[in-house]
Amino acid sequence: MIADIQDNAAGVPVLGHTGISQGVLDVMGVLPRHLFVPESKRPHAYEGRPLPIGYGQTISQPYIVALMTDLLDLDGDETVLEVGTGSGYQAAVLASLARRTYTIEIVPQLAASAAERLAELGFDADIVSVRQGDGYHGWEEHAPFDGILVTAAASHIPPPLIRQLKPGGRMIIPVGAQFFVQELMMVEKDAEGRVTTRHLLPDRFVPLTSEG
Repeated sequence: MIADIQDNAAGVPVLGHTGISQGVLDVMGVLPRHLFVPESKRPHAYEGRPLPIGYGQTISQPYIVALMTDLLDLDGDETVLEVGTGSGYQAAVLASLARRTYTIEIVPQLAASAAERLAELGFDADIVSVRQGDGYHGWEEHAPFDGILVTAAASHIPPPLIRQLKPGGRMIIPVGAQFFVQELMMVEKDAEGRVTTRHLLPDRFVPLTSEG
């Protein structure tokens, strides 16, 4: 799996980078990805592709998990928000690299199973917190966030997430229509609160759903 991540990173430079940081690779090299997929999919857990986890959701391919995490440029002292917990795998990666991770999942069954799985793997509540709810609106009471990672494609960048991004922070989010290729984007907020966006690469994600 790690070799596949490195091959993908070398073949598709993003923002001038042709590799994934060693810290991200080390975390993903030891995290038991097979525990985050349904038992029937475990023989494929370390393959370089997304896998279904039920309720119309997927666990992203390892390279995309590594890339999105790496683009947050974490140094271990950040508070981060993930929108779209899914099975909890991306949250586990973030919680291994950031000081505090908050993650929101709209599907109640996935939120509950992810919270249980993370706890069983030793990710205490003071390290990562899972909430069932509408991630479009973020998690206001714990904002602002040094980094925000959205794992489902939105038709536009949600304004609440921009507001909850700390000056100097960045958000990685796929944007685009549900039935077309979306664009992975980086949103950055400077010290004065000005927001800039950069297009990174095309990809396909499940849609970001909202309760309205």
